[in-house]
Amino acid sequence: MKIPFQVQPTSDAPHPVEYRWDPDTEILSAQLTPRGSGKGMSGSVEVEGADGSWLILEVSSGNISGVEVAVWPDVQRRAALKPPGKVEEAHVLVSSRKSQPKVAALEVETALMAETDETESVFHFTLGRPRQTRTIRLARDLLLDLDASNNLAGVWLLNVPPFQARV
Repeated sequence: MKIPFQVQPTSDAPHPVEYRWDPDTEILSAQLTPRGSGKGMSGSVEVEGADGSWLILEVSSGNISGVEVAVWPDVQRRAALKPPGKVEEAHVLVSSRKSQPKVAALEVETALMAETDETESVFHFTLGRPRQTRTIRLARDLLLDLDASNNLAGVWLLNVPPFQARV
């Protein structure tokens, strides 16, 4: 599974993340303030796990503008789950494939593991096999794990508000 990113230095302050839970489907979405133009793909990157879980990155000109997640069965709960202590401040772009520059959707099937802390305010999604990664801040409360080749290896959602089911 390869979802390549370009990593560029940045001095911009991280943008906020707006989280929303869909009360009917329990799908969590994170909306980001777009970073402007880029030269990457536009469309969506869909990662599907064998258990029915999925994670979608909405992309505009290479910039991630949103993330949607649905996880079935339930997320693995960890007594303590914290993001890595070392997080790089950088700008990332989803690279276009040279062989398919006009492709608007990329679908990938891979192992997808979701875990959360006891309060369900921190979520971590691991894509593919475990490997060495570095963590990049995409937005104030959204981090990406990238492997040595700058392929997506994980996503962190921080400070997620509690799910409020309809009464």
